[in-house]
Amino acid sequence: MPYFLCKLTPPRTTFAQDITAEERAIMQEHSAYWAKLADEDIAIAVGPVADPAGVWGLGIIEVGTEAEAQKIRDNDPATKSNRGFKSEIFPMPRLILRS
Repeated sequence: MPYFLCKLTPPRTTFAQDITAEERAIMQEHSAYWAKLADEDIAIAVGPVADPAGVWGLGIIEVGTEAEAQKIRDNDPATKSNRGFKSEIFPMPRLILRS
């Protein structure tokens, strides 16, 4: 099965410091969505990245096709919110997993 890295970039670099109540609600839905994907063994790793240039979210998923990865991205509440989140998908040709 192919692996994909999903990157979610918030609408601004100061997002973690000045998140609004509306954005907090979106992020709670986003977290629940990805927790469900982890419970379904689709998401292998999920979490925020403390990049000094601005926090962003990382998800590594295992799905059959890039189209499936795109569907996961498109159904993410943050992506669907139309509030300036940027979502990208990158194929991972190889992934070494801890056994």
